[in-house]
Amino acid sequence: MNLEKVIFGFFIILACTLNFGFVIGDLDRVDLHHPSELFAALVVNLIATVLKFGDRTHIGATHLATSLVALVQLVAASLVWTWQLYIHQQPMDGSIISVVVSLSAGALVANMISVILLIGETLKQSR
Repeated sequence: MNLEKVIFGFFIILACTLNFGFVIGDLDRVDLHHPSELFAALVVNLIATVLKFGDRTHIGATHLATSLVALVQLVAASLVWTWQLYIHQQPMDGSIISVVVSLSAGALVANMISVILLIGETLKQSR
């Protein structure tokens, strides 16, 4: 068993599941989407992105691209949340949380693509 591949797979799958946990729930209900979960998804996606930098294969480049897309989406979602609370100094409402969740859902799609690539790569290795 390759420990590096275990760690790589762990962070890719954890990034996807944390993102899914944040997105799940009614789009406009603020109480169903906790900022700590969004922060955790952002940090784990950042770690997953750093782990993808060493691979120079085509599949590695695609992994990195999906991770960068997820990271950009999650940073944008965090900026919208921060803007609403600290710059605009207004509480989160349904219209703003729906923007945050929509951006995070875009990151979730990128994370799912990354997981699918990981599964495909794993199946290819075992043949």
